[in-house]
Amino acid sequence: MSAEARVAELNLTLPPAPKPGGVYMPVVIVDRMAWVSGHGPLRPDGSMITGKVGVTLTEAEAYEAARAVGLTMLATLRKELGSLDRIERVVKVLGMVNAAPDFTNHPQVINGFSNLMVEVFGDDTGRGARSAVGMGSLPSNIAVEVEAAFLLKE
Repeated sequence: MSAEARVAELNLTLPPAPKPGGVYMPVVIVDRMAWVSGHGPLRPDGSMITGKVGVTLTEAEAYEAARAVGLTMLATLRKELGSLDRIERVVKVLGMVNAAPDFTNHPQVINGFSNLMVEVFGDDTGRGARSAVGMGSLPSNIAVEVEAAFLLKE
């Protein structure tokens, strides 16, 4: 099943693709690779999910924030590529968690993003290489930021 069909079947609502918050491109395409700049957890109303995991957010809330990042990134990819069906596979994900120093479950938080990619693109093509790390802070106190690389179809 195509990615666009899966989005419809799962009844996912993608937020509007955000405008860059600085001097950068949301997506840069080189050959068949789409390099996606870091995205934050955008809510449907345009606000961001903020807070520090282990202080003002629970792990479960951070997981949902990471899922929201995934929806936001899908919106950007759809806008830039015209269709999510142009994506052949997820290649690499870097997930950054705004976390308290003693919080250690960063991979479980970033699973919110990764599980969404598997739901949309399938188990083989939605699962890429990944790093999940904790940060002392993130821009505007967002809970999670993710950047990723996708292989495009020929």
